[in-house]
Amino acid sequence: MKHHLTHSQVSESLPLGILLAIVGGFLEAYTFLSRGGVFANCETGNLVLLALYLAQGEFRRAVIYIPPIAAFFCGVLLTNKIRCAAAPHPRLHWRQITILFEALCLVLVAFVPYGRYDIVVTTLISFVCSIQVQSFRKIRGSVCATTMCTGNLRSAADSLYAGLSKKDAAACSRARQHLCVVAVFMLGAVLGTLCTKVLQEKSVLVCCLPLLTAFWMMFFPPVSPAESA
Repeated sequence: MKHHLTHSQVSESLPLGILLAIVGGFLEAYTFLSRGGVFANCETGNLVLLALYLAQGEFRRAVIYIPPIAAFFCGVLLTNKIRCAAAPHPRLHWRQITILFEALCLVLVAFVPYGRYDIVVTTLISFVCSIQVQSFRKIRGSVCATTMCTGNLRSAADSLYAGLSKKDAAACSRARQHLCVVAVFMLGAVLGTLCTKVLQEKSVLVCCLPLLTAFWMMFFPPVSPAESA
């Protein structure tokens, strides 16, 4: 029991969330710049475009948005399955398994050339992002996403208002935390832009470094504020 609690605490730490937010921002830039000008991290846009083209009777254009939506849905299902199947493992936490699976998928993406199979890549990245957002849903106890930023911006503004109006230091801290994740997400997008220009489709391999670092971090207990002082 202690083993799982330790890993759960690490999985909600800010340093680990920062690593995952870098990956989230990187993948957004990567798919937009090199895989057809689409954002694959979340499915709101795909759902809207699917409905729009269906309403206009453009069924051939509409159908290309179905695979990433279905992949995102299936990624959540798979994550829940991994969580149930790996829960009793004495050494490896189920979230570590999802990180390794995510890294493996990105390695496969790196070897898919530009052009004809871009839809396969965006579908696979949608799948990867759904695994990440389902596995890591909190930072320091607060709901926080690392593959998208709309909710984080809302939470930052909400916490900042509570902190200033009620002189709540904890709420101000949460606001800083959410804004930090948003800033790091943007930094990841900058890094993705620069790497994609130089490394092209292989640039996605850069994401494996923060993912494997996050995997490694989860073998160690979190440092308490008293210990870090």
